[in-house]
Amino acid sequence: MLLLGEVHDSAAGHAARAALLRKEVEAGWRPAIAMEQFDTGQQAALDAAMRDCADADCVVAKVATGKSSWTWDFYKPVIQLALDYKLPLLAANLSRADASKVVKDGIGAALPAGLVARYGLDALPAEVLGAQETEVRDSHCGALPEPMVSPMAKAQVARDVVMAETMRSHLSDGVVLIAGNGHVRKDIAVPYWLRRDGLAPRAVGFLEPASDASVFDAVERIPATERPDPCAGFKAPTPPKG
Repeated sequence: MLLLGEVHDSAAGHAARAALLRKEVEAGWRPAIAMEQFDTGQQAALDAAMRDCADADCVVAKVATGKSSWTWDFYKPVIQLALDYKLPLLAANLSRADASKVVKDGIGAALPAGLVARYGLDALPAEVLGAQETEVRDSHCGALPEPMVSPMAKAQVARDVVMAETMRSHLSDGVVLIAGNGHVRKDIAVPYWLRRDGLAPRAVGFLEPASDASVFDAVERIPATERPDPCAGFKAPTPPKG
């Protein structure tokens, strides 16, 4: 069980990860490839596209309609690898609609009762929820209203559990998860839930310089990406002088 992280807007990071995965496959590994970028409800459409398409452009055109938040050119090498080697491609993520249900009404509103019970989601470990709450605050630059923090952290936990369950159900030939670094953290994210289930995942973060490596089993360093201040949109405009 291998988890490969990403910085979503890092072209260099995506290229490095695709190269690493291709090297493993060319050496003989034949894992299922689970992807955060596809929601579990898209699995049937994804299966059909993987059956009917010859290239990644076709798969993206058939399945990724309306998912413009992802830069699909970054993911096409992974999809093409799955096509070339006839590897199962798994839709691994909780949908945005179900995540919204979690924010509004709790984890039980979106996940089956059996899954909630098996992972103990009705009583989340305080250290996991607290760390996820910190991640939510930081990712919103401290501007998110405090009553929204815990519900959004629980939605993140629900996503992690759904990805873990997707991986757990495809263990026969190995499975690799393609997801953001936040989902690959071994302390609070997908690997945490897999280990609670008695499994032994390996989490690899693809990190820009100065990013914390301690929450991964291994790290691939990637160059920093120039980007606008991510907190600029959260800051109040400066009032005009005079």
